[in-house]
Amino acid sequence: MEEEEDFLKVLRALRDAARRVESGEDRGPALHALLALEAGADDLLAGDPNLSALRRLLHRLRALWCSVDLCGTAEAGGVLGSLRARCRRCAERRGIAHVAGAVAVEIQAWIDRETVARLVAALRRSDNGGAVAARALLAELETRLLSVGRFDPRLQRALLQHGAFAAVEAKLGDPAVGDGCAAAVLALVRFNKDVFVGPVLMGPAVGALVAAAAASPAPLRALNGLVAAIRSPLVDELHARGELPRLVALLCAPDHRVRALALEFALRLGYYGRKEVVDALLAEGLVKRLLCLQRSDLGGSLADTDVSYNSPQEKPDGIRSVLFACLPWWHWRLDDDDGASALASDRPFVSAVARFAVQVEIGEGLSPREKRETKLDILRRVREAAVSPAEEATVLTEVLWGATL
Repeated sequence: MEEEEDFLKVLRALRDAARRVESGEDRGPALHALLALEAGADDLLAGDPNLSALRRLLHRLRALWCSVDLCGTAEAGGVLGSLRARCRRCAERRGIAHVAGAVAVEIQAWIDRETVARLVAALRRSDNGGAVAARALLAELETRLLSVGRFDPRLQRALLQHGAFAAVEAKLGDPAVGDGCAAAVLALVRFNKDVFVGPVLMGPAVGALVAAAAASPAPLRALNGLVAAIRSPLVDELHARGELPRLVALLCAPDHRVRALALEFALRLGYYGRKEVVDALLAEGLVKRLLCLQRSDLGGSLADTDVSYNSPQEKPDGIRSVLFACLPWWHWRLDDDDGASALASDRPFVSAVARFAVQVEIGEGLSPREKRETKLDILRRVREAAVSPAEEATVLTEVLWGATL
């Protein structure tokens, strides 16, 4: 395993060297490292057809480097000859930078192939060494998938050729590597929705993530991200599989991080879910559980939170002003894909009932008539679940005002 990691480190160093040459470092150790690779290219790279383009680029790089040296040592014929030699050197150096950039791309593709192949092999091993290697490779793959600026067909080909999604999916329930696999599933979907959304909806990944969510925040973060990426189809699939009761139950999990992410997930379900989904959530006692979260040390009311105003002279004029000032924070951000803001919040359960009501009100899944009916249902359930008249009045006010802002 150490030899494999050392090999990947060498490839990363060569890739970084190529990028330095591309940025203008056409003399020094970076270029010499690439030239040393070219010197052994016939022995090192000849056996793999995927590396033929890299071999050609390295040969081209040496030719350009030799040309620059020749331009520098050739006798210049007067001022005009000196200018011509300088122009040739500049052109050759631009060529070196261009070829070095292409070399970096080829080496990155090589790294991708090696990483994916070794990740799949590590996931299929049953010993502890395989788990250690898999965790490191999962983190590297996630970083790579999320850093791709545009679609990379060769990375996609490597993922499909080695069966990366199936290997990751099979280990979602493994405590040793499950968290990394959950993050990798989300990264794969973000990388290419056209290819990986189908396996998520049709395979066991969703059920495995829900089953593992009570033990760790990572699966629920992945589920939050998947709903943000796939939206209504995934919400409908969760409802069809009967997973909503288990997800609502996570609002009572011992780990406050899981509870915070479960609240974020409920908000997403309220935003994207159809009437059947929202009704199922309410039937599972969602309002009662949200009220319990509000009563906790990490909860409270928006009226009790510190609100920043534009000037010292501005003062809140009742609950409506407080709600309006808090509205940008209250309306959960669609670009917070995996619920990271919930984990960073000091009080993630503030006004949980009203926040859910707002998501239903502004969401995509219900018609205007259904939204009015659901709002009345939420108000009725608040009256039933409130433990005091003061709590009932506060929550009802938040729901009524929040949904109209």
